[in-house]
Order: sequence, then C-alpha cells, then structure tokens
Amino acid sequence: MPWWPKRGGQTGDGEPVAAHGDVDVRVDVPAPRSPEPAEAVVAPVEMTRLAAALDRLEIRYLTDGDGSLLAMWERHAVLFTLEGPDDEILVIRARPHGTVPPDWADRAYRVVNEWNHSRRFCKAYIGDPTERGQLPIYAEMQVPLISGAHDALLVELIDCAAAVAVAFVDWIHDEGGLL
Repeated sequence: MPWWPKRGGQTGDGEPVAAHGDVDVRVDVPAPRSPEPAEAVVAPVEMTRLAAALDRLEIRYLTDGDGSLLAMWERHAVLFTLEGPDDEILVIRARPHGTVPPDWADRAYRVVNEWNHSRRFCKAYIGDPTERGQLPIYAEMQVPLISGAHDALLVELIDCAAAVAVAFVDWIHDEGGLL
C-alpha cells in the first residue's frame, strides 16, 4: 500500500470503478513515453547548445563580447553563460533595468533577503554600485553540469530560470516595492 491516500474512485489496478449513478470510470496508468533519440544523448553543455535551447524556447538573444547570451525583456535582461574552470557551471543571471539609489541600500537588502527566504530558485543579491553610484539588483541560478545534460533538461532549466526571472522582476516592482 502506498504511503499516500487514494482518492475517491481510485483502485490503482485499472479496473472500472462505479462512479456517481451508472457511469463507469476506468483508471489507467499512462504508458511511459520514450524520449526522442536526440533528447536521450547526454553531452557537455556548450554555448552553442545554450543558443539552440533558447531558439527552441523562442527566446531572442544577443551575443556579447565574451560569447555570453543576453535576452532582453521590457523590465529586465537575462544573461545565459557558462562559468567555472572548465565552463561546467550553467549561470542564468537576471537583472532588472531599474537600480536602487545608495540611500535605499538597507531597504534593498531587506527586500532581497525576503525573496531569498521565500523562494527556492534564483537567489537574489545586490551588486556593486554602478558608475553612477546606483545599486543593481540580480537574481541568479547556477547549476553545475560537469557530467553534461541532455537537450530536454537544458531547455527545462532555461525555461524555469526565465520564468522565475519574470516573477522576480514583477515581485521586486510590486510586492517588494523596491523599483
């Protein structure tokens, strides 16, 4: 017997179960999906594969001078790059376009800490002052991939980070009240 309770009408054996009235319901376990051959290949993560994953997600991007990929949205930008001694760490770093004046530093740290205490992905931090003395805000996800990854996992990681980046920027502007 599984450790979770069964819900009304579930037998777990695929047999019809009488529902309300005289309607029969058949509970079947879906057949496992076989991955496409290209998805099953685990390979080192390289910038060309990151670019292909962004293309697959229809995320438009630019390439900066270091070869990193930069996607721009209305209120933020997201950098997709590889870091580490062997470029084995996938780094996805979001930055709202707005910055915080230095006299708001204490408030900015409190807001960032609130995000970090209540969220799992994309940890936020306050960056070094810009040339104009303003404080940039970042949210970042780092995933070590020294063993490589298949294409579907890479797409899923990028999609998750891009979605959380939007949520972060929305939260900073609205509930966080920082920008």
